[in-house]
Amino acid sequence: MSKATYPLKLPTSIKDAAARLAKEDGVSLNQWIAAAVAEKVGAVQTAAAFLHERADGATGEGLHSFLARVPDVPAQAGDELAG
Repeated sequence: MSKATYPLKLPTSIKDAAARLAKEDGVSLNQWIAAAVAEKVGAVQTAAAFLHERADGATGEGLHSFLARVPDVPAQAGDELAG
């Protein structure tokens, strides 16, 4: 496994909280941050794959038929489009 160095600038409050959590977990701050980033990357990739799979083959026809049922009435006060 290759490793890259990345200078990371965090707000002091976040760094302090991460350091506290790393200590509670018995790992270094570097290990804790690497695991947190890996967890986030996995979550984002999983969500993207799920949404891609759900959208596979979507044509928009369902949306068009749904929107066709919306009544043609003026917007309520405060809901107008800016223009």
